[in-house]
Amino acid sequence: MSDTSVYVIANITIEDASKYRQYEKGFFPILKKFGGELLTYDDAPTHFEGMNPRPGRVVILKFPSATQANAWYAEPEYQQLSENRRAGTTLEFLTLVHAIPPKD
Repeated sequence: MSDTSVYVIANITIEDASKYRQYEKGFFPILKKFGGELLTYDDAPTHFEGMNPRPGRVVILKFPSATQANAWYAEPEYQQLSENRRAGTTLEFLTLVHAIPPKD
């Protein structure tokens, strides 16, 4: 599975916009350092079924591999920066999802 792309999906509610902006300012250089890219975000996603998630922003990131995604998340610089996200948002989930592996 290490050769397949992975996606990191987050659902957050921004409670303190200034703290979250501090997080955003440092986010992209660290993301790119690990080959990550922002695919999209949506502040008003449509929920079709299941338990109603907390309203808020859904963010989808892509990494070339789980190894790179895990290294990004474990990066001390990212963890320090994440303190701003934790202080400024309520997190519903932050999940890593593997892409469908290529067929042989």
